[in-house]
Amino acid sequence: MSKGRYGYLFSNMALFTVSNFVSKLLVFLLVPFYTSVLTEPEYGIADVMQSTLLLTVPLLSVNIGEAALRYALSGADKAGILKTGFKYVFRAISYVFVLGVVFIGIGQAGFFEGTSLASYIAVFIVLFAADSVYEFMLLYCQGCDKTKVMITGSISCTALVIAANLLFLLVFKLGLYGYLAAQILSFFGAALIMFLLIKGAQGLKDAREDKELEGEMREYGKNMQLYAASSWANNAIDRYFILAMLGSAANGLYGVAYKIPAILTTFQRIFAQAFQMSAVKEYEGDDRAEFFSGLFKKYNAIMVVLCAWLIYFLKVIAAFLFRKGFFEAWVLVPPLLISVIFGALEGYLGSICLAFKDGKSMGRATGMGALVNIALNFALISYFGATGAAVATCVSYFVMFALAYMYVMRHVVLSVGFGLNLLCYILLAVESALIMADIKGWRIWDLILAALLTGIYLRELITVVKGFAGLVRGRLKDD
Repeated sequence: MSKGRYGYLFSNMALFTVSNFVSKLLVFLLVPFYTSVLTEPEYGIADVMQSTLLLTVPLLSVNIGEAALRYALSGADKAGILKTGFKYVFRAISYVFVLGVVFIGIGQAGFFEGTSLASYIAVFIVLFAADSVYEFMLLYCQGCDKTKVMITGSISCTALVIAANLLFLLVFKLGLYGYLAAQILSFFGAALIMFLLIKGAQGLKDAREDKELEGEMREYGKNMQLYAASSWANNAIDRYFILAMLGSAANGLYGVAYKIPAILTTFQRIFAQAFQMSAVKEYEGDDRAEFFSGLFKKYNAIMVVLCAWLIYFLKVIAAFLFRKGFFEAWVLVPPLLISVIFGALEGYLGSICLAFKDGKSMGRATGMGALVNIALNFALISYFGATGAAVATCVSYFVMFALAYMYVMRHVVLSVGFGLNLLCYILLAVESALIMADIKGWRIWDLILAALLTGIYLRELITVVKGFAGLVRGRLKDD
């Protein structure tokens, strides 16, 4: 096993940790502020807008950001990738602008009730433009191995959104519109900073017209569209069901419930960003099965143990974060936490498939997960409210993960102890049920379960700690 491959992975993880930890921690600390100045319906509307971006940005831009990441890592012409990327990003923005104007016209003609529709659509158009440019710049910089520029952009985005939120919400008291305006400002500002740091204007000027590269990137992006759309459905479709069946206030509670799983998502994002770069470099290696299996075990161990302890301390965290009527959202959190684990592992397996340029298999896996999610949302929300949506999300992510595992085995035979892991997932479900049902003595039982899971994965956890310690000392050892 090569030192270089682990050095590359852990070095990128260290850099992404700085970016994500600083960014997520600061935004995390603002949650009590948001839940005190925004109402449940306002938070619900903002959450639906953000969820809609998750679908429309990759779909309308034919996943050009992911294509830029993949082809830049493969050594394709960087200037050509930048030019092609912006071409499809601005094309997507024009689509949204035209559709938005049409819907505003329909609304003004009296087909829809309420005067706020036009303003919401107008804000969404600008929000889409800002987010699509920002997301493309992040992925492009990651693909070009300009990790420090990417991190600078991420931290700049966080700093801008915090400053703007304090100004718009606390000083000017603009409510929902101030919250959305802060996001727009931060996305545009951070994208501009990254563009200037990479000398993007010069890159666009030097770019040659390369129809072959454009065609390959477009085809790669199109092959990922089912994957992107299905991933969105698993991430966001429950919000729309809740909004339609229970109202915007319930959706606001559901949206804020995701803030605690975001703690786990932060680690998942750090690892996913670093591993996506390593997967492309290592998928042709002779010992790739050993490499990918070993990383899966470590990744799974960290995710499960973190989830177990977050569930145990859930009520304490919720009491700190959630203000007013938002506190009752804590009961929705445990299934969402477990779904993050399955989503993270599916993403890990997806990176392996995408390294082999096999986006169709992952599309099938996520597509089946989306169908399960939709069916269970119909069935469970009527009986269990928003809790049913959380459970539906968890089950659908497990289905998606299990199918992704089967598809990856076509490319790489992994040895990860699937039976033991399945037992640990069941223990997490038991821990969740105990706290959600407020079973007498749940604190003792959940403490025992969290400690048991930590013991099961102790070896992998120690290996990860040693790996980072070796990196800090500058002499990373073989695993």
